[in-house]
Amino acid sequence: MEVIGYICSLLIGVSLGLIGSGGSILAIPILVYFFKLTPEHATTHSLFIVGVTAAIAVRNHYRFGNLKMKEALYFAIPSIISLVLSRKYLLPSIPEVIAYRGVHITKQMLMMLLFAVLMIAASFSMILRTRFRQAPGKISVIRLMLLGSVIGIVTGFLGAGGGFLIVPVLIFYAGMNMRHAIATSLLIITINSLSGFIGDLVNNVAFDKRILVTVAATAITGMFTGLYFSRKIDGEKLKPLFGWFILLMGLFILAKELFFSR
Repeated sequence: MEVIGYICSLLIGVSLGLIGSGGSILAIPILVYFFKLTPEHATTHSLFIVGVTAAIAVRNHYRFGNLKMKEALYFAIPSIISLVLSRKYLLPSIPEVIAYRGVHITKQMLMMLLFAVLMIAASFSMILRTRFRQAPGKISVIRLMLLGSVIGIVTGFLGAGGGFLIVPVLIFYAGMNMRHAIATSLLIITINSLSGFIGDLVNNVAFDKRILVTVAATAITGMFTGLYFSRKIDGEKLKPLFGWFILLMGLFILAKELFFSR
């Protein structure tokens, strides 16, 4: 199963390099179903893998002047705070078994169900090829900070970078065009993910070094592949196809957790 997991791990980097999003949302199911990590431990691994992989793309965008540093900091600082706090206090506070009217849901099942919903939401934004128009006027700093805090909680709880959420926020409330929004989103994903991973290290969260290094190296290889083909292929045209793949994965997770979970 791990061989299939490594093949799929290439897609984490390819999608980030080619279309600027989607890769982080693949990491958790790959780590859970192919590397047999629990969803909670998978979030720690995902934060590192996504963070270092996105950093490769950020370097490429920096060379071409696509990054908007000031806007990124407005968003990232409150996002980091809420992310670290959610991993330190929110995630551990959820009971291992949640009972409601005779129905018992484990913490791990709840995380995967929420992640499946996130995947399905992300898939529709790709399939429908949603076009976000650049908002005119000044930067809405307060809204950037508030939305950054909310997305930080999502990233901290589910271990996903949330690029498909960050990009429209940067377009609507920071007045960026699509190219700058994608580049700046990758920078925010890098900062958030690595900050979350460092927070886990400080809190002595366990992780598998072998899986961490090998999957990250595989994803980085995919990143370089994606960056290479991004110069030859219009990534926007591939988004609907990738969206259908994400949708099928989300539906698979829902079915597995609701009907076939152990």
